[in-house]
Formats: sequence, C-alpha cells, structure tokens
Amino acid sequence: MSSLTVLMPVYNERATLREALDRLLAVEMPVPTEVLVVDDGSTDGCTDTIADLVESGAVRLIRQDPNQGKGAALRRGIAEAEGELLTILDADLEYDPRDLPELVAPILGGDAKVVYGARSYGGHAAYSFWFVMGNKMLALWASFLFDAWLTDIETCLKVAPTATWRAVDLRSDGFGIEAELTGKLLARKERIFEVPIRYKARGRDEGKKIQWTDGVAALWILLRIRLRGR
Repeated sequence: MSSLTVLMPVYNERATLREALDRLLAVEMPVPTEVLVVDDGSTDGCTDTIADLVESGAVRLIRQDPNQGKGAALRRGIAEAEGELLTILDADLEYDPRDLPELVAPILGGDAKVVYGARSYGGHAAYSFWFVMGNKMLALWASFLFDAWLTDIETCLKVAPTATWRAVDLRSDGFGIEAELTGKLLARKERIFEVPIRYKARGRDEGKKIQWTDGVAALWILLRIRLRGR
C-alpha cells in the first residue's frame, strides 16, 4: 500500500472546514496522500474558504447537489478515490488528524488490514451521557452479533484498502453507513484492529447532526446484515 486518500464529507461546515484541512495538511503522512473533499450540497459557501487549496492542488473537491446525506457523500468519495488506502476525516474538528499515521502503521507493517480509531470517553469527549451509552451499546451489539470484540464502531477514523471499501458495496445514504460498513466487514470475516485516538465531541449548539433515531437504525442495520450475511 503506497498511497492514501483522506476523504472528507462536508455539509455546511463553514466555521470549521478550513481549520480542519489546515490541521490535516500539516501532518506528515507515511505515504503520499490525496485529500478529497466531497461537498454534499452545502448552502453556506463553506468551500469558498478553501478555494486556494483546491486551486493549488493540495485538495481535490467534488460537489454533489442537492444534499443527499453523509452516506451518499462517502460512497461518491470512495468511488472517486485514487489512493490504495482510504480513511475518513470529518470536517467538524472532533477528530485529530495527527492520529492518522498511527492508524496507517499497522497496515503498512502487515499487522492488519482494517484499522479503527477507538475513542475513550473522558469528560471533554462527549456532550451527553446518552451519546456515550448509545455508542457503547452499538459496539456491544455488533460484537455479540458477529462474535467479535470492538469498543467503537461509530468512529469516523477507519482505515482499509480502497478495494475493500468498494467490495463491501455500501448502500446507506445517511449516518447508517457507519454501522453498515462494520457489519459487512465482520460478515466478510475481516478482523478489525483498534488503535486509541483523541476525540473532542461538539454539542448540538455547535452543529452536531446525528440523532438518537440514527442509533436505532444502526441496531437494525447490524441485525439485518447478520441475518442476511454479506
């Protein structure tokens, strides 16, 4: 694996997009890295803030219009990615791109094929008790269904060969794509390697979009994949 694509789905992230990309571009990656932004029908002009990065070639920008959901943006980016490895980084500053080299290392070293960045929830790392409990319940549910042991399946930072991302045939348009990916990887008997990462959650007033209904949908997605297989 000699190259990496960092895929950033964006929807109305004007307040944070530029800083997220500046942080990412400042990280020394172990392999040549493509930064691919998929703008999912933003209406706040957020991509205007990165016009110089796109013009210089530091960032590749793809636009989808109208808004179709995070899953749809990820599926478009996965189809367009040019790197041999692929990972996702949200534009909301919750995740630290300095963790990416540590996630890529087990794959480059031949110790793993799929790596997840596992969050540890301290006081600064979650905006509510139910947010943490919901994430822990989903991880336990997935572990039970597929006879595995995972601590964080909703993490944004997941690294795998681009060919693997494409082979699982993701179909979700919304936030359910996180559970769908994990379920389909586990159904394929992929062993997921977890690496601790830093995390700082934002609250509703800062633009967090995921709802409790997305958690309920994720439970059903995992069960459906378990019952149907791949």
